Amino acid sequence: MAQLERLILMAEDELTQYSTDARKIEKLRQKIGISVPLAEQRQIKETLLAEMPTDTLSQLVEKQRQTVALPLWGIAGLGLLLGISFSQPFDFAIVAAAGFAAFKIQQWGWKLQAKRLVIQTLEDIEERIQQATAK
Repeated sequence: MAQLERLILMAEDELTQYSTDARKIEKLRQKIGISVPLAEQRQIKETLLAEMPTDTLSQLVEKQRQTVALPLWGIAGLGLLLGISFSQPFDFAIVAAAGFAAFKIQQWGWKLQAKRLVIQTLEDIEERIQQATAK
């Protein structure tokens, strides 16, 4: 499903822009509407809804990835400070582990947020199609 990965990458590109969610959806809607057929849009939406986690931790990471990773960045910083001041090599291992975990949590949250943006965009496209056919 290369099309799904491409849409997620497009959503990640939109997440880097400082704008409202509505503006991001509007820009993505134009790109998706041109490049993806309607039947495939529906299939991608179903696939994304099926693979989106529903547990509390995943939802928290999706909405507040930086807040969740912040304690790990603090542990990494403290480990670096203690490793340098006390010359303890073990503290540097803590720095690496905590930094890696914080990075992975933020990366996971970023992917979840991009998938949610694609779902919202596909729902917006469907809503606009339904409004157009109702008129």
